[in-house]
Amino acid sequence: MQFKIPKNTRYLAWTKHVSRKMMFYGLSAAKVKTVLSRGDRTEPGIAPNTIAVMKKSGSKKNPQEIWVMYQDKKITQGGASNERRVIITAWRYPGVSKPKEKIPIPEGVLSELAAEEGIEI
Repeated sequence: MQFKIPKNTRYLAWTKHVSRKMMFYGLSAAKVKTVLSRGDRTEPGIAPNTIAVMKKSGSKKNPQEIWVMYQDKKITQGGASNERRVIITAWRYPGVSKPKEKIPIPEGVLSELAAEEGIEI
């Protein structure tokens, strides 16, 4: 089976990095779209302003997870603006990962941020 590079659409944009990773891990564009729409778990991505979505895969004896990291960007073209989901990377994780816990931040630091930056806590 030959790998097909996914094409950009009105709502989805694919990076070259995700194309290479999809080829490496044997993932199709349809599988990545399925993870985006029907993911089992969503977490903040490692890169700033990104989201990572996971879907279970494999079997009971050989569990795997498929992860997709994306970012939503507003794009203006010809006076009209719409939002496009940029798929940054995708990978296959062997085994089962633990859900990430909330990062412990001291209460004093949170109140300082709220006061200085106007952030709601």
